[in-house]
Amino acid sequence: MSNKSNPLTALSDAMTEAVAKAGAATVLVNARRRFPASGIAFTPDLILTADHVVERDEDISVMLPDGSQVKATIAGRDSGSDLALLRLERAAASSAEPASQDPRVGQIALSLGRPTQEGIQASLGIVSAIGGPVRTGRGGLLDRYLRTDAIPYPGFSGGPLVDTAGRVIGVNTSGLTRGASLAIPINLAWQTAETLARHGRVRRGFLGVRSQPVSIPTSQQKALGRDQSSGLLLVGVEEKSPADVGGLLVGDIIVAIAGQSVTDADQLLSSLAGDVVGKPTAVDVLRGGQPVTITVTIGERKD
Repeated sequence: MSNKSNPLTALSDAMTEAVAKAGAATVLVNARRRFPASGIAFTPDLILTADHVVERDEDISVMLPDGSQVKATIAGRDSGSDLALLRLERAAASSAEPASQDPRVGQIALSLGRPTQEGIQASLGIVSAIGGPVRTGRGGLLDRYLRTDAIPYPGFSGGPLVDTAGRVIGVNTSGLTRGASLAIPINLAWQTAETLARHGRVRRGFLGVRSQPVSIPTSQQKALGRDQSSGLLLVGVEEKSPADVGGLLVGDIIVAIAGQSVTDADQLLSSLAGDVVGKPTAVDVLRGGQPVTITVTIGERKD
């Protein structure tokens, strides 16, 4: 059987080409005392990496695939998603190509890293699970995450998870949850990178309430005018918090924020992220069994 007709050889060649393609956009990030980590070229002058590997604010350098060293500064960081963006002192990197299609469980995935000056490293696996939302150990909430059985060698955090065409499907990190190496889906990672490039941080909302999930009786669901079986009962409202100033009361049941249904604490966190921060926002509650809409200016949660 010739090499051209051997499917294993064809697959091997395809993976080699994928590593070479993605490896051209994978860099070494030297921003901590011990083992270096990896990063992905978001643009020619911006490198996306894992936030937990950036342990210092100064004296940061990036080694490009050709071995050259470039100084870098922090353009922005977000501990909640464990992502940081570094700005090179000159535009010298080759941008990565993000995958246009969502990853699927069972597809082949290559985890890449450049943790040493010896060159690109890779491990092979499949996308073993896609989940979310999930609370991170760094105070954030990921809408989605990828898990693979590719081996996350030391220094792979911040490097890309790629498909067999060398397109990036996720950013590897071991800093989100204890005892597990996950990947942040590339669409979420790219959105975060764009936000960090513009603002230097990701804004997350703050209401100032304590809550617990409760069931909504059928009669009250009819009053809401939609099929929603649960909401969040407010059991505490912090004095002078956005919730207090806006007029939310202990005993209110939050059912929606900015038109987005809220049935549990994770959905509450999700609804408070992004554009609503700092803006007057409609908060739909059940008060005494009747629907009421209260306008609350959402505060910003500090790290």
